[in-house]
Amino acid sequence: MSKQKEEFVPVVPGHVGIYVCGPTVYDYPHMGHAKPYIAFDVIVRYLRYLGYTVRYVQNITDVGHLTDDADEGEDKIEKRAAIQRVQPMELAEFFIAEHFWALDALGCVRPNLSPRASAHIPEIIQMCQILIEKGHAYEADGSVYFDVSSFPAYGKLSGRRPEDQEAGVRVEVAPGKRDPADFALWKKAEPGHILRWPSPWGEGYPGWHIECSVMSMKYLGETFDIHGGGVEHVFPHHENEIAQSEAATGKPFVKYWLHNGMITVNGVKMSKSLGNFITIRDAVKKYPPQLLRFYIASQHYRSSTNFSDDLLDDSRRALDRLTSAVWALDKAIAEPGPEDSSASSDIADAAEAAKQRFIAAMDDDFNTPGAVAALFELASAVNRFTSGAASLGKEGLRKARAVFDELGGILGITWPEPPSQKDETSGLAPKLIQLLIDVRQEARNRRDWATADSIRNRLRELGILLEDQIHGGTTWRIAEPVSKTLDMQT
Repeated sequence: MSKQKEEFVPVVPGHVGIYVCGPTVYDYPHMGHAKPYIAFDVIVRYLRYLGYTVRYVQNITDVGHLTDDADEGEDKIEKRAAIQRVQPMELAEFFIAEHFWALDALGCVRPNLSPRASAHIPEIIQMCQILIEKGHAYEADGSVYFDVSSFPAYGKLSGRRPEDQEAGVRVEVAPGKRDPADFALWKKAEPGHILRWPSPWGEGYPGWHIECSVMSMKYLGETFDIHGGGVEHVFPHHENEIAQSEAATGKPFVKYWLHNGMITVNGVKMSKSLGNFITIRDAVKKYPPQLLRFYIASQHYRSSTNFSDDLLDDSRRALDRLTSAVWALDKAIAEPGPEDSSASSDIADAAEAAKQRFIAAMDDDFNTPGAVAALFELASAVNRFTSGAASLGKEGLRKARAVFDELGGILGITWPEPPSQKDETSGLAPKLIQLLIDVRQEARNRRDWATADSIRNRLRELGILLEDQIHGGTTWRIAEPVSKTLDMQT
């Protein structure tokens, strides 16, 4: 709201209430949705790490989100259900399950509450009545609209004022609206509209914006700590939430607004309408889920994140570096050696210093790039110590290993077990791998990049990593997958 960093002081000491706008469940979640899933999961994990009791609420919109994101058009769920020839709630149930599958696949802790809009119709009607009684809303031909002119502070989050909006720029102004800037709290159900409920104004269904106000305040109170969502929600969705909520209660709605940046492809927002998206289900078939998580978690929540094979390859190499340091610690701990030594104290000090840098970065508006940099500093220190001839004390080694687990847990990263020492490459395996490398090289020579990339990617799925050398030739190695690719039949 203030456009600057603020000290975080919760409404109730020791407790944090956070609400994040969740999915409209009419299609498969794609990697654009993975940004808020992972970004706010890391934020919640860190708040809990600091000792706060966190109630995390992420809603599910199963009615009322219209195709133009405003007050006209078709309900997105009803429209897709008609195409699929199923009931709207049948479609919603399928994609609610898909939403939770995606959260699990990406290693996200599920929210404490995932309320559905359709389960809160009585509370939505009650809030509409309160706003009408207070002179902030009016009924028109079976619909109820919020009177933006009755709320002078409208625009304080986005900086966009009602007078800046031109009537009918996005959609034709609905009949009965007093002003084009007014927005729907309750919509009259036209003939054939399936999702409908009785109300004092006739049968209808809720507007998209009021759903979030009702559900957030029901479970977090009339004033709560953190409201999150994508930057695209600042206007009109969050602006409208503020107006209707504060007009109804007379209290500040939210203390801190956090908006995540978008996932982009070649600098353009990833979206279904543009067709430049990859579903989370397809993404975890192509990349290890922990790699996807590490890549997104390594970017600041407020920044845009470009999605490409090259960037994910860079992230894979970075994650491999951290994992190798963890494995080096495991190996050193398992080897014979003293419990304590001067080197033990040094590595313990390096681990503590990295931990403090990690915490300082996270305290600075959840600066995950800085936090990840602290992990790499620890990895460098571990590599220096474990590659030397000094006899390392177990106490310091265990301290460094515990710090990797502690800080990795905040980011939602778990470290895989090191590869088995048994000979997994006996028999024909090495020859077959080399054969595929030769076929790939032939494809590259004739500039058949699609075939070459397919061979590399499919070998990677099997745990075989190809590394092209600067001076020519390709080597390979076996690596434990960062995480097993999940496969669930829906």
